[in-house]
Amino acid sequence: MATAPDHLFVLRNNFYLGAFQAAINNSDLPNLSPEDAIERDCLVHRSYIALGSYQLVISEIDESAATPLQAVKLLALYLSSPENKQSVISSLKEWLADSAIGSNAILRLIAGIIFMNEEDYNEGLKHTHAGGTMELHALNVQIFIKMHRTDFAERQLRVMQQIDEDHTLTQLANAWLNLAVGGSKIQEALLIFQDFSEKYPMTGLILNGKAVCCMHMGNFEEAETLLLEALNKASSQLKIAHPEHLLIKRVSTAEDSFERAVQSVA
Repeated sequence: MATAPDHLFVLRNNFYLGAFQAAINNSDLPNLSPEDAIERDCLVHRSYIALGSYQLVISEIDESAATPLQAVKLLALYLSSPENKQSVISSLKEWLADSAIGSNAILRLIAGIIFMNEEDYNEGLKHTHAGGTMELHALNVQIFIKMHRTDFAERQLRVMQQIDEDHTLTQLANAWLNLAVGGSKIQEALLIFQDFSEKYPMTGLILNGKAVCCMHMGNFEEAETLLLEALNKASSQLKIAHPEHLLIKRVSTAEDSFERAVQSVA
């Protein structure tokens, strides 16, 4: 029996690899099931969060939205201001204890992200360790690496490889683990990031991954080139997403001043 087409494959891939603007721009997908539509909306709002558009997400998700979207809104609230942290964590724990919604995969994922950010790794794992989605498995790998437990991270990676060895998140988790282990594994991590750069449009995530590999290998000139390119991509994305951002205004002012200086010399 033929498997149904995965309408969200490209959108997910863009998000996983840090192509957040592309994820937003290409999210108008027809004929989605109600479940897929919720997942699509979650990925789009998480892309806005990754670009720093916290208030947009907070204002767009109202109280009638589905649990996964409410969880994404909690992440936006958490990241938008240090003053929100305690109230967000309190709400998060309350929702996780609710038998009606506590097992929701996106809610558990957001819990894992927030508790990892708080460096409360055991609390994060309490909600993510059961897995259930590739994102939850990948987050487990990240948490174990932060705990300096590469042995546990490797077990999680093996689970992901058994599910889908070629999945973008499996490849990313493999690269993260190789970087954590170090030594001869750095070359393997670099090959993964190079493979991404050949298959997909270059993103800050891919460039940063390659740069970290180069630094580990002592190739600092190449690392600097990659990091400058990543910085340029980040400021370009900021210009598109937040044209009124103070940093963009300063860059524009500097560019105008430079142009005037060039014209006065010409």
